[in-house]
Amino acid sequence: MRQTWVLGQRALREAARTPEALLPTLFIPLFFLVVNVGQAGKIFPAAHTSFLHGQGYGAFQLPSSLLLAGSFGTAALFLVEDIEGGYFDKLRASPVPRTAIVLGRLIAESVKGLVIATGLVVLALVFGISIASGPAGFVILIALTALWSVVFVGFMQLIALKTRSAAATQSAGLVFFPLLFLTPNFVPRHMLTRPMEIAATLNPVTYVMEAVRSLILQDFVWTSILRGFGVVAVLGAVMIALNVRLIQRYD
Repeated sequence: MRQTWVLGQRALREAARTPEALLPTLFIPLFFLVVNVGQAGKIFPAAHTSFLHGQGYGAFQLPSSLLLAGSFGTAALFLVEDIEGGYFDKLRASPVPRTAIVLGRLIAESVKGLVIATGLVVLALVFGISIASGPAGFVILIALTALWSVVFVGFMQLIALKTRSAAATQSAGLVFFPLLFLTPNFVPRHMLTRPMEIAATLNPVTYVMEAVRSLILQDFVWTSILRGFGVVAVLGAVMIALNVRLIQRYD
């Protein structure tokens, strides 16, 4: 664990030295939140839309922005820099466990995810969005968003280790946009057309989004919450295992 924490601290220092790399993770989610609410806010007025539970449409859209903020994977780009600069080879030649090499960056990404998600939710509170589940729900939804960011950066690191290319790694991040739009992004799942409902049901991002949304709009709906945590736990374990395996076979 000591090696993991040391490498995690190093990854956090990398992020602190390049704050400009974090700006898109705040600006782009906020941009989509404003645009989506501006386009559909009047179609779904709070007083006459049952799935909003008395809140504005911004509360329904906030989970999409949170998951988008957790899907940039900047830690994977720093990993490519380590590979290109030779530091990664030095780590592999040292007696550092392969799990520590993987988990160090994932821990740093979870910390960044917590900070960014907290900032977005605080901004949302300022503009009138409330968290129906209260302070405890606030903590849970921030934690779930941070765990999703760990899952996504785990995927991005697989691309970085396989291609060793910053361009390919950055391009791989675009996979989130199809996943995002194949979710109940604008309306609840039961209001989607049948093909879209099937696609959303098969999409793991749907369950994370619905868990976060339930905490914002409905208080503690434990079925949705546990399903969301189950998805990030399974995907997180798969990503860690694949990352460790790829490092062990790295040539």
